[in-house]
Amino acid sequence: MEIPKAHGEGIRVLGVPTVADRIAQTVVAARLEQAVEPKFHPDSYGYRPGRSALDAVARCRERCWGNDWVVDLDIQKFFDSVARDLIVKAVEANTDQPWVLLYVKRWLAAPLQRSDGSQTERDRGTPQGSAVSPVLANVFLHYAFDEWMARRFPAVSFERYVDDAVVHCRSERQAQMLVAAIGERMEQVGLRLHPDKTRIVYCEDGKRQGSFEHTAFDFLGFTFRARAVRSRQGTVFTGFGPAVSKAAMREMSETVWSWRLHRHTSLSEQDLARWLNPIVSGWMNYYGRFYRSELYPLLRRINVYLVRWMRKKYRRLRTFTKAHAAWKRTTRQYPRFFAHWRWVPEF
Repeated sequence: MEIPKAHGEGIRVLGVPTVADRIAQTVVAARLEQAVEPKFHPDSYGYRPGRSALDAVARCRERCWGNDWVVDLDIQKFFDSVARDLIVKAVEANTDQPWVLLYVKRWLAAPLQRSDGSQTERDRGTPQGSAVSPVLANVFLHYAFDEWMARRFPAVSFERYVDDAVVHCRSERQAQMLVAAIGERMEQVGLRLHPDKTRIVYCEDGKRQGSFEHTAFDFLGFTFRARAVRSRQGTVFTGFGPAVSKAAMREMSETVWSWRLHRHTSLSEQDLARWLNPIVSGWMNYYGRFYRSELYPLLRRINVYLVRWMRKKYRRLRTFTKAHAAWKRTTRQYPRFFAHWRWVPEF
């Protein structure tokens, strides 16, 4: 199945397996994971037990403090372009079960079925959306990137979350050398670094200053850049760190707008809480991990929509003055009724 990528960046191919295939893929993924997990690099974070995207972001933040430069890597159309024979070779190196290899080959060779019912044969790539695809991607990139980096540049640190990676450098010259070397390596394994999205970034902050083309980068939904930071002693200084990215904020804002809360006056307050709290809590738990105040405008906007819902649902609260008074009473009496009221009770 093909769906458009966010912000008009092309088409993403999703694999939608049958129920039987989904069960088989889960079994194969578990078997492969058991074999390769002990071999994986400590800075590979994607879809691994006991590791998360937030762990990768936290490690990246620490290393940006100690390194002045970053290579923000973008592998162009990884899931569409990855060489299947190399995936199979990587799987062969980690299993002696013929049935595992047979299933992997079958899934990789499955044709793409379009919305009109027609089928298109594909000779490269592994569709996203299947239970086994993340494991296959990790196994492939373990050999194509992680182990290669460990051999060629053992002193260079990085964080990789499947095909999204950040490499830390001591100097601009080292960063330029690594871009060229990694680019050559990707071509050796049938891939290509995106010429526009792969960037060398200077980690500018209060102490590290200058005139450079790129002083910010995005990683796993966070933008790393210079920010005002308050120390535990209350001192404000300029640091280099992550906060929710504009793209992630835009996506969440579009979701909030799509709810059309003011139209759901048939729902009760409890219904709204059961609907919104799991979603908003997820946003808070993830994007609120670093510099959570960047989320506050979004959370206030949710409150504005809730006030609008309240004024439409209850005739006695149609005037703003009465609605505002009722809001203040409710948030004081039930400060955790909506998940985001813990952080932002006002609107």
